[in-house]
Amino acid sequence: MILSVIGLGLIGGSIALDLKKRGFVSKVIGVDNNTLNAHAAKKLGLVDEIQDLKSAVQSADLVVLAIPVDACLRALPNIMNLIDHQIVTDLGSTKEQLIESVANHPKRNQFVPAHPMAGTEFSGPQAAHSGLFDGKCAIICNPEDSNKKAVKLITEMFHCLRMRCVFMDAEVHDRQTAYVSHLSHISAFALSLTVLHKEKSEKHIFELASGGFDSTVRLAKSSAEMWTPIFQQNKKNIGKVLQKYINTLQQFKDLIEEDDLNGVNDLIFEANDIRRVLDQKEKNEKDTIQQTAKIRNRA
Repeated sequence: MILSVIGLGLIGGSIALDLKKRGFVSKVIGVDNNTLNAHAAKKLGLVDEIQDLKSAVQSADLVVLAIPVDACLRALPNIMNLIDHQIVTDLGSTKEQLIESVANHPKRNQFVPAHPMAGTEFSGPQAAHSGLFDGKCAIICNPEDSNKKAVKLITEMFHCLRMRCVFMDAEVHDRQTAYVSHLSHISAFALSLTVLHKEKSEKHIFELASGGFDSTVRLAKSSAEMWTPIFQQNKKNIGKVLQKYINTLQQFKDLIEEDDLNGVNDLIFEANDIRRVLDQKEKNEKDTIQQTAKIRNRA
């Protein structure tokens, strides 16, 4: 099977690397508007060759879009016009607008909207690496609107990447990612800005920063090119989630100012329950790696 990857950054490069390395595809064709990224991806061995978009789509059996969500929204209808037998999937963090853009396309059932819940704060082909997706969760949206062969192929692709698949309505996906992905990035951006602004008057403030600060603001290194369009496309859900977050921050502020230590303690104790969630998440990731290995061995 021939794979064409549109967008050769962290996500596209890592998928290309592992699908070829693990034998899911025999050849990987890369496409990237950034010539430097395209050359780097070829030099790093992420792809076998670079082609223009039309040639890459028509040469492939499977087309994966790994580009920012605004670019994907523009590109997908054109790509759907180019395909014959090809299956197309995307990897973006928002889904409702994208699905709507091809809702009436005659080949809509050859498109499988997807979102692998994995990544780092780094970008570009140099950031791509094997194992990025191991144990993580892949969301496949509105599978009933794609043909069974297409859904099966994309499910097998994610299993090869050692991911577990969850099927979900696009509206639910966008609402839930606002909580678990989009809000965390906004929080990191906001905290970074708060401290950076303070640094202008207190030069040594970062010398006091510990590992806790580093881990909290790590996501603030993420690409604006990627995240600004995500916030725009999911603004309805993000607006609601941000208001809840602001309300919680205000609650902490009020309790601290009122010296209500019991109230602060109660909030922290309630928040500590996240440990249970994270422990279960870690267990799920380990189980997923084992289960997908068994599936691949049976195939």
